[in-house]
Amino acid sequence: MVVLALLRHGQSQWNLENRFTGWVDVDLTEEGERQARRAGQLLGASGVAFDAMFTSVLTRAIRTGQIALREAGLAWLPVHKDWRLNERHYGALTGLNKAETAAQHGEDQVKIWRRSYDVPPPPLPPGGTYDFAADRRYAGVAPPATESLKTTLDRVLPYWGDVIAPELRVGKNLIIAAHGNSLRAIVKQIFAVSDSDIVGVEIPTGNPLLIELDAQLRPVSARYLDAERAETLPPLP
Repeated sequence: MVVLALLRHGQSQWNLENRFTGWVDVDLTEEGERQARRAGQLLGASGVAFDAMFTSVLTRAIRTGQIALREAGLAWLPVHKDWRLNERHYGALTGLNKAETAAQHGEDQVKIWRRSYDVPPPPLPPGGTYDFAADRRYAGVAPPATESLKTTLDRVLPYWGDVIAPELRVGKNLIIAAHGNSLRAIVKQIFAVSDSDIVGVEIPTGNPLLIELDAQLRPVSARYLDAERAETLPPLP
């Protein structure tokens, strides 16, 4: 048996402002830092001997992971960062206030952009404030102009299969500190969630999801460490 802990980053400044964030590199709020500390306390109390952490290249996920490791007494663990664990790219919605966007485009349309499986928001025009083409983090990569949940899965799952899963197969217990949609991709893979059902899966911020996996990386058990803030989990396949 190996253990995988999925940790969604704590509250960010743009979460607080109700803005579409995506790949924009905003930091945690004080509440987000508190959530990360609590997550670390829960991970430390779990009794699991973790071996490494994986995270995105975005500050809010990196700092959540770092704060959690420090609280758990695991600041020494190796940390691997990769853009493929980034949040979904929200295209032309990036930076917009969610309530104002719903007022402008209609709640039904915004719900489709946010919650459908394969309908992306309009693409981000090149050369604007949130054009990531010149960002050194993405050197050699063509950043997307927009993403649906499906296309987010299309870039997360190869990283899962090529990099993370082999570490689990050799017996390492891992933490992934990432984002709602990149973690949703991993949950879809592990629990064999259908395309239609995955859009309803919610992962709470700062509440580690502890998953025990067998030798074939099939889930044997799963639980949120903070039961009072738990969301409904997909059934074991």
